[in-house]
Amino acid sequence: MKYDQLEKRYDELTTILKNRYNEKGYWEGRLSSSALGVAVAIAALHFHNESKHQQAIAKGLSWLKRNINQDGSFGDTPESKGNVSTSLLVFAAVNLYAKNDADLASLQHKIAAYLKCQAIDISTGQVTKAILQHYQKDYTFSVPILAMCGLCGIPGPEAFRAIPQLPFELALVPRRFYYLLNLSVVSYAIPALIAVGIVVYKKKPSNMLSRMGREWAIRPALNLLRRLMPASGGFLEAMPLTAFVCLSLVEAGYADEEVVEQGIQFLCRTQREDGSWPIDIDLSTWVTSLAVKSLRSNVKEVLAEEEQEAIVGHFKRIQIKEIHPFNGSRPGGWGWTNFSGSVPDGDDTPGAVLALLRLQDKEKVQAEVLAAAEWLVQLQNRDGGMPTFSKGWGKLPFDQSCADLTGHALLAISTCIETYGDVLSTQVSKKYKRFCQRALQYLRKHQREDGSWLPLWFGNQQVDGHANPVYGTARVITYLKDMSQHEWLKDDERLRLEQLMHSGIRYLGGVQNEDGSWGGQKGCPGSLEETALAVAALAGSEWRLHVKRGVEWMDTYYQQHGLKASPIGLYFASLWYDEQMYPLTAYLEALSRLLELRNQLSV
Repeated sequence: MKYDQLEKRYDELTTILKNRYNEKGYWEGRLSSSALGVAVAIAALHFHNESKHQQAIAKGLSWLKRNINQDGSFGDTPESKGNVSTSLLVFAAVNLYAKNDADLASLQHKIAAYLKCQAIDISTGQVTKAILQHYQKDYTFSVPILAMCGLCGIPGPEAFRAIPQLPFELALVPRRFYYLLNLSVVSYAIPALIAVGIVVYKKKPSNMLSRMGREWAIRPALNLLRRLMPASGGFLEAMPLTAFVCLSLVEAGYADEEVVEQGIQFLCRTQREDGSWPIDIDLSTWVTSLAVKSLRSNVKEVLAEEEQEAIVGHFKRIQIKEIHPFNGSRPGGWGWTNFSGSVPDGDDTPGAVLALLRLQDKEKVQAEVLAAAEWLVQLQNRDGGMPTFSKGWGKLPFDQSCADLTGHALLAISTCIETYGDVLSTQVSKKYKRFCQRALQYLRKHQREDGSWLPLWFGNQQVDGHANPVYGTARVITYLKDMSQHEWLKDDERLRLEQLMHSGIRYLGGVQNEDGSWGGQKGCPGSLEETALAVAALAGSEWRLHVKRGVEWMDTYYQQHGLKASPIGLYFASLWYDEQMYPLTAYLEALSRLLELRNQLSV
């Protein structure tokens, strides 16, 4: 593509971006509908009050009928290939109504046939073995799945005998000691630990001694659950998590709890017109920071002054100002959405910091930015990497440090040093620089032999293990690339950055597909998101031909499919989702970086 063609496409995409900007002063985006979310919500509404929720349940069941895959399976999104977990949960939800509905009985028969092809017999205890084997020691998702199946009559009355007991009583231990307990669920799933743990205890035979201890712990655990519930009624603003909590408490005999009533109201309020539910209400903080990031140096030309002020005001309003009740996190961070169930995390916080510094004079956002910087520094793990929510939790995958969050936080802290170096105290400056050194050491240690890095919350369904080295590597390279422009860096530090980038860039160049696209790894079908991120990372490097071919592929794909989103996101253990804003912001960022260079492609 010629330079003027790039500019024309850039203008077209910025118009789309501005059209999606809402009147409240930010971008909301739109998450894909989730068959799993629909199934668990249907079950929760059924057990709460089948008659009262009849219309919502019917709409949800109709959506499931319309979105079954040809092989009888259900995936995490309508665009996803089928998987056992989602298909099993849909089968369980449909089991509540299949006896009196021929269409649902037929749907259930198709799902059973798919599960049988996956060596799962839903009529026997083999279901439990298969799910536990799939998730191994992480009970975050496996036990809720099995508990819902048992409550829905799958495989039968004996279902709960083989379900592991979640130690809900351990949630009563002071939060600062959680990381020592070797809990079987990740840090953000404490509500599931409590509610699902209680219903498994109620349904599962156990000895007198354990029953005495757990019986005592129920009321304090329910009180804790009530304190963890946000004003919106949605735990983490997540439909599956909230629904698991509600259906478990109802069937454990606690239907009158305030937590149940608020959670059910949340589910009723968030059902879409087509009868579906997404997995979370939205990722507005994240996609707003991506939108600002995608415009790069042109942000103040594209967005009117009042729009910039509105975005800054929105970020300021939703920054966490107090200790967060969900996980005890200190003030200063941002979560993924403005709704009350959001929890501050290690990716949205650097995103908000970098967006504020792009949009506003540094003096006007200094208090917010430096509060966030302090929050990020306190979150850094002993290994130098960044976790998502809680420092020190590393026993289960989604609590561990990861490369993409570490690179993002590294850029944010480095930008704070660059921007506020003249006002930072000597002590704070040393602390920030020490943070950067440790983060770089983590990235160096965790760069794989081929030069790639793996992300945590993003993946690719076509890659073994569902990893996505293209996404992780592209993200880390762009963070390091931007950091390398900072003047505070010493020559030896800049050299180390360049060495890391060189290896990562070589990896990306070597895994481009023959058609010019990038997927999760070489040979995987390309997506607009992954190709755009790879192009952004390679822009300005010696891999000019690869960039050119990538841009041409994106242009062809866009003309044929528009801004079609791909399921590359991972959520709540390992659920796939796609987000409407991802292809748009990734494509725009790639073009922004190329247009800043001007000589990347022939004119």
